Amino acid sequence: MSTVKYMEARAKQAIINLRISKLNSGFPFMINTPELPSNQCWLEYPDGYIHLVTLSKSKMDFDNVKILSIHESYALKRKLGLE
Repeated sequence: MSTVKYMEARAKQAIINLRISKLNSGFPFMINTPELPSNQCWLEYPDGYIHLVTLSKSKMDFDNVKILSIHESYALKRKLGLE
């Protein structure tokens, strides 16, 4: 395995571990995807739901744009390889 591939694999595992830790601690996990505008992201919550959020005007919090249904949340997680 090349050094780059090794580092990519380690980084991916670190992100997976962080996601699990955040969700198990009751906190949401932020998911950034290139398909979204730069001021939007997904927040995955421990209950399985995912919210599309945008950075608030104060830049100190997020505003909900859309709360995905549980079926939409699972579909997005499958698409992103989070299942």
